[in-house]
Amino acid sequence: MAMDAASAPPPARRSNPLRRPQVATLLMLIVVLAGFTIAAPHFASPRNVSNMLAFMPELGIIALGMCLLLTAGEFDLSVGAVFALGACVAMILVQSTGWAIGPSLAAGLLTCMLVGLVNGLIVTKMGISSFLVTLSMLLVVRGSSLYLTQGFPLQSYREETVFRTLLAGDFNLGPFRLYASLFWFAGLALLAGYVLTLSRLGNWISAIGSNRQAAIARGVPADAVKIGLFVLTSTLAGLAGMISAFRINNASPVAGTEYELEVIAMVVVGGTALTGGYGTIFGTVLGVILLRAIRNGIIMIGVPGLAYSTFVGGIILLMLMLHAGLRRAGEPGR
Repeated sequence: MAMDAASAPPPARRSNPLRRPQVATLLMLIVVLAGFTIAAPHFASPRNVSNMLAFMPELGIIALGMCLLLTAGEFDLSVGAVFALGACVAMILVQSTGWAIGPSLAAGLLTCMLVGLVNGLIVTKMGISSFLVTLSMLLVVRGSSLYLTQGFPLQSYREETVFRTLLAGDFNLGPFRLYASLFWFAGLALLAGYVLTLSRLGNWISAIGSNRQAAIARGVPADAVKIGLFVLTSTLAGLAGMISAFRINNASPVAGTEYELEVIAMVVVGGTALTGGYGTIFGTVLGVILLRAIRNGIIMIGVPGLAYSTFVGGIILLMLMLHAGLRRAGEPGR
């Protein structure tokens, strides 16, 4: 017997891919790149593109960890200070104790991991807001770097070793000069994208960010996942700092100042929800490219570099409004 039309179930609602937040970021990126290319023809020159690609992966690597952490409903304001700490610890060990570069780099990364572990334990076991915990840790870590170095930058390791080549080696590809950090960024982005979208851990991360208590009720080890993400984010920040130190031959205790805000902006502009529950690695990569292109482009067209924060603030507000509009448009009944 044919089913009565009135009792037939409604057709399944299909999500419109154009309503995904990263699509708005992609469109904004295309507009920005086209606009700067027209306004400043040298913006798309091989030399300028090479300069952007040299620095972009360092912030991008931190942004990948921050994306996962934000998706779980937390964030880390200490990453800028940790960016400096790992490289400073490694160079102090090399120059003051005579350690080999390999063990020194490992000790630097372990120090960064310890910072992340402390952050994670305090947030999860004591129930203190990650904003307050990591803001305090930012001051502790930055002060420690300044004390250890007496406030002076350290000369980085100049000898050609396998570690220097792997972290900051460079080569020419046609007219472009590329650094090894670009491949670190690409590889880590692919790995993070797989974890977040295709693995059980990614489901756990999103579930914790959406509703922590419901996730725990379903057997998700919420505290362990969050602690692991804090450790991962600090480790990636330390790795990025070491890459930067090798690239510029300098380990500065004030390196990474205000990177935490720029990285969070990149992740949020890319479409990751600041309140947790939804994250996108593809959008984060787009956000990294977008903000670095804006920083470079406004200088190329003659706008003072000090105006960068104004542009970034405006872009963030615009993207947040676009994302909110897309979410509302995707709600049932709209």
